[in-house]
Amino acid sequence: MALDTAALHAAALDSGFTGAVRVDRGDEVLLDRAYGLADRAHGVPATTEHRYGVASVAKGMTALAVASLVEEGRLGWDDPVRPVLGDDLPLVDDAVTVDDLLSHRSGIGDYLDEAAGGDVTDHVLTRPVHELDDTEAFLPELDGRPQVSTPGATFVYNNSGFVLLALVAQRVAGTAFTDLVRERVLEPAGMRRSGYPRSDELPGDVARGYLAADGLRTNVLHLPVRGSGDGGLVTTTADLTRFWRALRAHRIVTEPSVRHLLEPTADVPDEQMRYGRGFWLAADSGTAVLEGYDAGVSARTSHDPDGDVVVTVVATTAEGAWPVLEVLAG
Repeated sequence: MALDTAALHAAALDSGFTGAVRVDRGDEVLLDRAYGLADRAHGVPATTEHRYGVASVAKGMTALAVASLVEEGRLGWDDPVRPVLGDDLPLVDDAVTVDDLLSHRSGIGDYLDEAAGGDVTDHVLTRPVHELDDTEAFLPELDGRPQVSTPGATFVYNNSGFVLLALVAQRVAGTAFTDLVRERVLEPAGMRRSGYPRSDELPGDVARGYLAADGLRTNVLHLPVRGSGDGGLVTTTADLTRFWRALRAHRIVTEPSVRHLLEPTADVPDEQMRYGRGFWLAADSGTAVLEGYDAGVSARTSHDPDGDVVVTVVATTAEGAWPVLEVLAG
């Protein structure tokens, strides 16, 4: 991975980027800058202290919460999820396992099917977003979607799978999923600024997500009012650096669990990456990646263990992060 912080800064300025960029090498912070406005309506400049939505970056947190339950013997990687689901979601194949869901090999129907086309700013949720305030509340959104492939057979990126993981974790632990992530992932990692706030009562330190490069329309009507296993986390660039340090130091889950999550399970040529379990992996190195893309959100954070380099880019639009990240491919 090419690492030119001056080029990253220049790309952010040239592209009209709004959000934050941070680069760490070991204990040295090489770049820590924010750009544009965190709140356009009130003219609030973005800062490195703002919290930003990161969409599917949260899938890594879900994977780790599940791993913590595996370590306690309350779940197994190869456990079918049907015993936890009971009569709910009858179209989910009885053979689907925890590992199938983590590796996007479950073959279940997806409530946010990214292969279906359309614009990222389309209204795709079938239920009012204010009803989606707890993982159990997602059941009607997940229901009625037929199995599309044999469990374990094929990698197909699947958002429903990670909501289903959150549901299983919540039921097994007897704790609300977002509290489970806070207790088992965020707190051990020292991510004190991170969490899953309701989108209709965002505090002032959370940057708004916008549907276009200009204008005041936010993403509040496009996403669940509170996130679940597939997204909804808000965090800071500094907290994401803390996350990678804690993950690699095995302060969240043990080394065997980290190794299992970061083990390649699929080559994904379209993304020029591989996939583990909840984490993307560089095609030709040990770099681990978490990435998010949604209405009003684009984000990528990565850790290269060889150089101990963390690079994080978080943006307040769906397309904002990518022109900056293109510099790293050069």
